[in-house]
Amino acid sequence: MINREDMMELTRRMTPARTSMTRIAGSYMDADGEIDGTFNTNFLKLSAAEKSKKLAVAKAIPFSGTNENLKRYKFPKDSMKQGSMWHLLMCMKSCGLKNDALMDTFYELVSELYQVKHDYAVFVFHDRYDVPVKGADHERLGESEEVYEYIICAICPLSGEYEPGKPECGFIFPAFADRSAEQNYVDVFQSDAGHPHLEILKILGV
Repeated sequence: MINREDMMELTRRMTPARTSMTRIAGSYMDADGEIDGTFNTNFLKLSAAEKSKKLAVAKAIPFSGTNENLKRYKFPKDSMKQGSMWHLLMCMKSCGLKNDALMDTFYELVSELYQVKHDYAVFVFHDRYDVPVKGADHERLGESEEVYEYIICAICPLSGEYEPGKPECGFIFPAFADRSAEQNYVDVFQSDAGHPHLEILKILGV
């Protein structure tokens, strides 16, 4: 089960003034899954307007209905090995999304399985959160306890000139539980829990 307060701790920081996002990468796909273009940039180099717009996309994932629209899944033990999706995500996270070859591999794997009848975008965000120590009264003590390094993926419909709509599905990896990283788990988002994109589970291998 996902603790709502863990998710709120992440979303409270997703504002232009407080964000510690380091990078954003993405791919634009047509309805057939063909890649129309990609980008990969330092998040801090975005304009103020673009930062706000992209943070709204990222924030939609952890801010969604906990244990309804956002659910936790465990990677099977035999899938946590070299060459697996889990391994690819670990490498993407570790390099801070800076390896374009890894990103292209990820986009291609998504395009092979994701099924929609419209153009869409795959956005991937990288963040390093210095998790502060909290006292027994839950007051922040200031110093950092650990660094939670993670990625958020959001798959959004496109309209007009590559304008993304609200995410249809996505995930947070690794999961954030009890204010710490859970490397064996991923939190998967579905905007419509009644009609989920089960392809995302196949893509992730959970």
